[in-house]
Amino acid sequence: MAVFTQINEAQLAEFMAHYDLPEVTGFKGIAAGVQNSNFIVETNNEKYILTIYEDTATGVNPDDLPYFLGLMQHLAAHGIDCPTPIAQKNGALSGQLAGRPAALVSFLSGRGTVTPKPPQCRAVGAALAELHVAGAGFTMRRENRQGPENWRRLFEASQARAAEASPGLADIINQELTRLEAAWPQGLPTGVIHADLFPDNVFFENGAVSGIIDFYFACHDVLAYDLAIMLNAWCFEADVNFNITKARALLAGYQSVRPMSAEEIEALPVLAAGAAMRFLTTRLYDWLNRPEDALVVPKNPVDYLRRLRFHRHVTSAAEYGLES
Repeated sequence: MAVFTQINEAQLAEFMAHYDLPEVTGFKGIAAGVQNSNFIVETNNEKYILTIYEDTATGVNPDDLPYFLGLMQHLAAHGIDCPTPIAQKNGALSGQLAGRPAALVSFLSGRGTVTPKPPQCRAVGAALAELHVAGAGFTMRRENRQGPENWRRLFEASQARAAEASPGLADIINQELTRLEAAWPQGLPTGVIHADLFPDNVFFENGAVSGIIDFYFACHDVLAYDLAIMLNAWCFEADVNFNITKARALLAGYQSVRPMSAEEIEALPVLAAGAAMRFLTTRLYDWLNRPEDALVVPKNPVDYLRRLRFHRHVTSAAEYGLES
């Protein structure tokens, strides 16, 4: 989440007039993330999240909004704690604000975590598996536009300036992209994946998962790849050292709901390296092309270079703590 597009009270009032809701009593921007503009909107008895979908290289395609909003409706109806889109008076789930597509969703209680503990990793692993199971009945389909082809495209757009992030980075990315493109697994179980389940996209209350947010990278792809993304996001410390205790808890939680196949387990090291590459290339592009006036904190791509170097030396899922 972030704020790229600023709005005023009059613009917000015009947008909110399309909803059958009480009068707005306040709103404020959320300065986190790199993709859309987000605000907390308050009425006299409720809070909501307002999202303005930005036209950026890594942002949301407005044509995908029916998928994202429909998926959240589907998951919420099947017991997943996620934002529920609020319909306008005419039944539409999205509208226009400041010349861009925008939507209003329910506000979820709970708090995120900066330094997850193993019990939280186990809980969110189980929550991811529950999401995968619930998503099996969703009939709409969206391909993953942040897959290997996009890694190559973003790298080529960033290659000339990659050394600004780290000396020799372009050569490292090119070599590893070639390896991953050749080794990328085929034939694994697929379905709806979140594709961006970082700690700041999960809320907790009393140790339990109380909400999963930010579905704007969700798509149809390899289920185990979603888990590989989480290994990167949840199981490395601030110094980028791998914490096998957290990884063991995460994987055990997932397997308690949806046991992985032998093929998925074998592919996990390559999937984890690919997940590191996905965020290395997108963060490198954003690092080099961030708008000067955006209320957003850019994320250092080098953290994912370190993760990538770790994964390329992993030979078995046992090194992630996966118990046989």
